Amino acid sequence: MRRITFGTLTVAVAIVTILLIIGQQRTPHVHAEETDVVRQGPQLRRGKDCGVGRQIADLELTDINGRTQTLSQLAKDGVAVIAMTGTGCPLCKKYSPTLAAIEDKYRRQGVRFVFVNPNKSEQGQRCRDAVSQYGFDGPYVSDADSRICRALQAETTTEVFVVDSTRTLLYRGAVDDQYGFTYASNAADETFLKDALDAALAGQRVEVAATTSPGCELLYDAIAEQQNVTYHGQISRIIDRNCRECHRSGGIAPMPFETCEQVRDYAGMIRFVTEQGVMPPWFADDGTLQKQPWDEPVHPDTTIHWANDRSLSERDLQDLQTWIAAGAPEGDPADAPRPPSYPDGWLIGRPDKVFQFDEPVRIKATGIMPYRNIRITNDLDEDKWIQAMEIRPSDPSVVHHVIVSVRGEARELDGYWAAYVPGNSSVVFPPGLGKRLPKGATLNFQMHYTPNGKETFDQTQLGLVYSDEPVEHEVKVRAVTVGPRQLKIPAGRAKHEVRASLRLPTDVKVLALLPHMHLRGQGARYDLLANGEKSTLLNVPRYDFNWQLRYELEEPRLLHRGDTLTFTALYNNSDSNPALKGLAEEYSSTRTTKWGQQTYEEMHLGYVEYIVPGEKPGEAAPGMRGGRGARSERIIGGLFTQLDVNGDGQVTRAEVKQRPGNRQASGVIFNRLDTNGDGVVDKKEFEKLGSILRR
Repeated sequence: MRRITFGTLTVAVAIVTILLIIGQQRTPHVHAEETDVVRQGPQLRRGKDCGVGRQIADLELTDINGRTQTLSQLAKDGVAVIAMTGTGCPLCKKYSPTLAAIEDKYRRQGVRFVFVNPNKSEQGQRCRDAVSQYGFDGPYVSDADSRICRALQAETTTEVFVVDSTRTLLYRGAVDDQYGFTYASNAADETFLKDALDAALAGQRVEVAATTSPGCELLYDAIAEQQNVTYHGQISRIIDRNCRECHRSGGIAPMPFETCEQVRDYAGMIRFVTEQGVMPPWFADDGTLQKQPWDEPVHPDTTIHWANDRSLSERDLQDLQTWIAAGAPEGDPADAPRPPSYPDGWLIGRPDKVFQFDEPVRIKATGIMPYRNIRITNDLDEDKWIQAMEIRPSDPSVVHHVIVSVRGEARELDGYWAAYVPGNSSVVFPPGLGKRLPKGATLNFQMHYTPNGKETFDQTQLGLVYSDEPVEHEVKVRAVTVGPRQLKIPAGRAKHEVRASLRLPTDVKVLALLPHMHLRGQGARYDLLANGEKSTLLNVPRYDFNWQLRYELEEPRLLHRGDTLTFTALYNNSDSNPALKGLAEEYSSTRTTKWGQQTYEEMHLGYVEYIVPGEKPGEAAPGMRGGRGARSERIIGGLFTQLDVNGDGQVTRAEVKQRPGNRQASGVIFNRLDTNGDGVVDKKEFEKLGSILRR
């Protein structure tokens, strides 16, 4: 029998291993049946669609004992909670002890509660009995005329509202998910109110900003009380949450929007770009776009919400137009929100470690620059898990993108360890997730510079924030792509689709999606085929090369082994594409376009950030990797399992000898794998067989 070249391991063993693995992988994952929709708990909502980030009116709150105070007085120490409640609604009764316990816990941290009963029939002694029964400490207010409900646009009797000292709404929704329609649990899995209070007290962004709140629905005239739209009252908050990340001193935008005067100077342009949907940059279709560029129908996954959604709500857009039409009034500075904080200019906060190019890179004034690969060897004396990372070019006007890889030279097909593209320079992973930076590892920066008419220099920085708690899952990246050799976009084609699919070898949880094309890119979408049902995870019908956005899911989306993920891109390689005007003849729309790194060439990359459930940090599970490397790892993993006869996680020479034809392998190959010379080969040492195999 012909032998494999790496020692004397037989083809038969490898074939058996492959068959075993393929047999395992072909077992389809059976998805659970949908549960009764009536049995429903809190559902995630987009905060901007229900007032999160806006200023609440300074409500006058008169409690059942006749004492009056305003909302600003209640929240003056930092954070306040307005909790809807009642004495008749069953869910109000269940949540009253929970609210009292949360009030007691957070009172010591300066959080003040006010309890609002919206029911006309529940006044007087019934309310006093509720206060006595549950031990509420904060004022208990009867809202029989719906004045408070109308100002809050409250929806149910169990809804809670968290505001800061500037009366900016930080969270609205359910207390937690312990109780819902026709169900009750022993404990809550999601503690929305507590999480919001913890974030607010720490000065951090509330991760889940809004949910539905199962309870008795409120019926009243829901028209909000009219307020004068001013810069300090409403507009500054819209600017802060949608624009300031870029429009700030040291940001990538050409002008800062940090004062009323600065925003007023560009009010006309702001009105134009917001009406046209050009700004703020956000291109994910929320399912409302009627005219689609695709030949096949779009089936939006309505369960997906985006954590970094910058788009304006209808109410925000209306306020901007009203404010500009009124002459951009400033309003009362006392109504101003807390300004966003960028320590030393970093979006991620002050980094624990900063890497910077040793020498500035000279960027010529004109022409084209080939990609530069700049390497930095880190001086860390131990492995580090990274919770947040940010790339900051010193001259962002000439940096198109940066791809950072660990150890090897960056290749687009391999994904990225860290990345900088227009509209995406930083990432903060949720608690328990992170990326590993091995001690002494080399960081390779693939730099794509685009001269802009003026000679300059760049000295890019990479800032890292270490994880404060143990990491449960390693964040990984995979590109769904057709590959360089297959990408060909015909000349003169105004609408050319390119599609790549990946059948998942294991369960994964998707964290973010980042489509990447060049000047011909017109649209992008990610579709999922699961159990014969097709859904669209992300639809970008109007792709803009100038903004390479990373679409971060508010809740990770579980995809199952056997599901198929498809990335489809739409290209325009015709005279109707204005971005192709002025290109050299060999790169114009009259020629077939192929894969290349420069902007006048093309790419087809559907990046996916994900974790593998059940995989320990640092493990090399199949994940979403494909190709020969992934198949080799699966073969090696299966071979280790076969050789480990007693299942103790180690392979001895005696176990290797039990396999026919492996006696010589137990000598030469075994010694090469047993790097510490202890007479056994563990799983990590056995993985080195892959490099021997490739050589």
